[in-house]
Amino acid sequence: MISKIKYSFSLLIIIILFTGCSVNYNFTGTGKIDADTFQVNYFKNSADLIEPGIERTFTLRLQDLIQNQTNLNLVNHDGDLVYEGEIVEYRIAPMTATADQKAAQNRLTISVNVRFTNKRHEDEDFEKRFSFYHDYPANEQMTGSRLSTALEEIYERITQDIFNASLAKW
Repeated sequence: MISKIKYSFSLLIIIILFTGCSVNYNFTGTGKIDADTFQVNYFKNSADLIEPGIERTFTLRLQDLIQNQTNLNLVNHDGDLVYEGEIVEYRIAPMTATADQKAAQNRLTISVNVRFTNKRHEDEDFEKRFSFYHDYPANEQMTGSRLSTALEEIYERITQDIFNASLAKW
């Protein structure tokens, strides 16, 4: 009789532990998202220095990241989560100089202003600027594969930062 009580009690404890300690996180750290759909509106390029096509590529990168890291469905309108904004900075500036006052290294910086709207939880809405950069030797031009590599690195960081701020709450 006592062993049946111990067995039942032990079983009850194990069940409570397993059900009480469930975690609503997935591998991306987003937790349970109270939304079914998202939309990423076109990010207009309003920077002083214009690099053609970066706004389209950035918009697609952000869509891809959210699709790959969540179960949300991409829609064109009326999304539960809405991302919109503009590229506000595309700048190349010298970073370090040589002994004869020539640039040894340049930095490409891109900044994006993002407005995030969560239609189910308005307290999570924000407008924030995200920025990242890529350094490269001053004797190289920011064209071709150098530009592609720089944009890929910058977009990867900015889109992940946007994702973290809006869904992972980091």
